[in-house]
Amino acid sequence: MRVFIDSNVVVYANDDRDSKRQGMALKLVSDCMRDGTGVISIQVLQEYANVALGKLSQEADVVLRQLHLLEAMDIVEPTPQTVRRAVEIRQTYGISFWDAGIVAAAESASCDVIMTEDLNAGQFYAGIPVKNPFVE
Repeated sequence: MRVFIDSNVVVYANDDRDSKRQGMALKLVSDCMRDGTGVISIQVLQEYANVALGKLSQEADVVLRQLHLLEAMDIVEPTPQTVRRAVEIRQTYGISFWDAGIVAAAESASCDVIMTEDLNAGQFYAGIPVKNPFVE
């Protein structure tokens, strides 16, 4: 099982303002890291770092440690092909380019599920189902 983890999950794992979601996100991320099933993309790392440094007001050294830990997962790097695929996915599903980039990265890594609250839970995008990890 290959599980693509979107940036909102990583952000919640680092946000103590919502302890319930933080606990759920931490469990998902740590399980995926331990089991070797987790996949993230460079886009996810960038989005997490941006939110952590801004909205979460985390210190740079904390963000750098978290980024280093996340590197234990498989990381999808952008390619010209995934950018083109994101454009196609955006057009097909009517989602934002950035959400389409997440789907394209998950597709290129042969993921079995995308864990996010940003897309429609239960819907398939490019053949990959979406699950909202914060809905019980």
